[in-house]
Amino acid sequence: MLELKKIYKSYQTGNFKQQALKNVSIEFRKNEFVAILGASGSGKTTLLNIIGGLDRYDSGDLIINNNSTKKFKAIDWDRYRNNCIGFIFQNYNLIPHITILDNIEMGMTLSGVNSKTRKRKAKEALKKVGLLEHAHKKPNQLSGGQMQRVAIARALVNDPEIILADEPTGALDTKTSIQIMDLIQSIAKDKLVIMVTHNPDLAHEYATRIIEFKDGEKLSDSNPVTKEEKDTSSLKIRKTAMSFLTALKLSFNNIKTKKGRTLITAFASSIGIIGIGLILSLSNGFKIEVDKFEKNSLSQAPIIISTQAMNMSEEMMESIDNGDNLEKYPKEEKVYVQDDIVETMLHTNVLSDSYLEYLKKLDKSLLSGVSYQNMIGFNIINHNSDGYHLVTNSSYWTLLPTNPNDKEEGIVESNYDILAGEIDENLPGLILQVDNKNQIYQSTLDALGLKGDSITFDEILKQELKVVLNDDYYIQYQDAFVPNQDLESLYHNPNSISLKVQAIIRGKEDKEVITNGSGLAYTNRLTEMIIAKNKDSKIVKAQQEKNYNILTNQPFDDSVTSNNTKEFILGYLGADTIPSMIYLYPKDFDSKKEITTYLDQYNEDKTEQEMIEYTDMAAMISSLSGNIMDAITVVLVAFSSISLVVSSIMIAIITYISVLERIKEIGILRALGARKKDIKRVFNAETFIIGLTSGFLGIILAYLLTIPTNHIIENLSGLANVAKLNIVHAIILVIINVILTMIGGAIPSRIASKKDPVEALRTE
Repeated sequence: MLELKKIYKSYQTGNFKQQALKNVSIEFRKNEFVAILGASGSGKTTLLNIIGGLDRYDSGDLIINNNSTKKFKAIDWDRYRNNCIGFIFQNYNLIPHITILDNIEMGMTLSGVNSKTRKRKAKEALKKVGLLEHAHKKPNQLSGGQMQRVAIARALVNDPEIILADEPTGALDTKTSIQIMDLIQSIAKDKLVIMVTHNPDLAHEYATRIIEFKDGEKLSDSNPVTKEEKDTSSLKIRKTAMSFLTALKLSFNNIKTKKGRTLITAFASSIGIIGIGLILSLSNGFKIEVDKFEKNSLSQAPIIISTQAMNMSEEMMESIDNGDNLEKYPKEEKVYVQDDIVETMLHTNVLSDSYLEYLKKLDKSLLSGVSYQNMIGFNIINHNSDGYHLVTNSSYWTLLPTNPNDKEEGIVESNYDILAGEIDENLPGLILQVDNKNQIYQSTLDALGLKGDSITFDEILKQELKVVLNDDYYIQYQDAFVPNQDLESLYHNPNSISLKVQAIIRGKEDKEVITNGSGLAYTNRLTEMIIAKNKDSKIVKAQQEKNYNILTNQPFDDSVTSNNTKEFILGYLGADTIPSMIYLYPKDFDSKKEITTYLDQYNEDKTEQEMIEYTDMAAMISSLSGNIMDAITVVLVAFSSISLVVSSIMIAIITYISVLERIKEIGILRALGARKKDIKRVFNAETFIIGLTSGFLGIILAYLLTIPTNHIIENLSGLANVAKLNIVHAIILVIINVILTMIGGAIPSRIASKKDPVEALRTE
């Protein structure tokens, strides 16, 4: 079953070459007790290591069940050791940090035997060697003889065909040695037992065959195999594999023996996680506060659709030459005309009747307010004790949004308190907004024709202004039109529209951030009445026929941004019923998304000229604040991540130290048939445990540190519970820490997997 053919083995140490085995040829029977005798340095242990697959021969061949091992790969030797070989070492070579039962199970674990079967077989093996009651003890709790019995049980449990014993009684007293030799002799009845010893008395008393070695050569063989005794059976070797769970268990038991060092390592590794966790907690908390602020203050910020929209696309921005590339500049002594950047970036929206019809189909329940603003100019006159005055600042007045949904509060009702009067959208009128101290600007007071440092609400509500129509306000002289200067007669003209302040409003306390201002707003009904009466006026008809500004007798400008175009002047005079600006006020953030989706759908399959672009004020502000917060977070996390890199380096060092401490264990596992990747897996499992521990420790400490952090922030800013650790962030940080830790331990794990098993077993 086992044959060595002309085996040579040498070791190189510097320039010195030691020949350990010279032309060794031996055949072994399937069942016999062979003793290899020889003095120290005779090559007997080298022979045993080659038979066991721990060491490789230089030349010759090792025949196992009529199969040559010349073409064996590393994985084949691993399987061979696990399935065919059982080792009994002089120094027992038990893994100290796992139980006796686990030590015996290890070989079967590598063979892929299930847990239930492993435990049953391990207990049976322990019973055979008389140590069943010690199954759950650690090796250091047993005597030398007991540990050797455990080593024998481990060698037998996987039912190998060959038992290799290297000086099995070398570290035992005489009485215990006899017990161990009796046990080994009984094993040899149905297995091949090859024992290396330098004790001739033991060899002659127990062995059925004695082979003597000297200086790496076979001197004698007391019972060589004859041709008739040759075995013709073939080799069958099962695969070996260590599961990651087994690797975890091994590493966890090792870590338990070094609890203090592990905890210190985990804490040191967790510092980066603590820093990043705190930063993300603050970032998350501030984002929540910002979102809350935005929802309270920006949820009803309007979506604006105007005749002119700014194109801020990436393509447009890239098309603007910022002068960074000097090679673009020509060398000629000339100047060139440059396009107006503003005009280049402007997109003209054609607000047609069909588009207005499309907007009317928008779900009204999504809106809290809507306003269609025209470019119309107001000819307003006020009256007070100083006389009659033309109001010149009415262009700064705003159009009051109408409520499209009568069943719910509109934007005005939800954001403002009505201090006096009543708003009636069906009547032409003004609404006066005061700030949180009931203040208004002097210009607003002048527009209303009022005087004094403080005016009562009643005085404001009683004040009357007049809107003069085009045919009364403009007087024609030949081809030009000029304003009528007789303001008194215009004020009392029966055709003029009477205008009063309907209501006085003030922003609600929780809405002060966006409503704490003052000014005048007018109802949509006022615009409708003025357009209806002015669109057929003489000045409008005259302007429609002329290609110059009849108010100034100046030619029109070509620039789309100019206020001196025919379209603008006709709109100002009240000829255009198409609004120049449309304000859509979403009910909330979710509604805003649906509104913008609806607006985007209109642009599908449209050319660039046909598209209608809009400005989402809330999105612009949210994007800006979000980008700033993200940028700050990224910078802070980047700085904190340095400690994670340092932690990875430290883990690499700790893992390498662990490799040095566990070299003997590596040798034992390799002797039991563990592959290189299994050894790597053991140390990867250790770094995994440390990474997981440090990750969770860092998250727990980061969470605990949010308590004093929140207390400090609340004392400084008044904001309560700002630092909030997101569970998703916590999980991601733990995963990242585990990955970085395993990367840090990858090199030491690879070093461990490449350890020579023979050298590893010699390490103490």
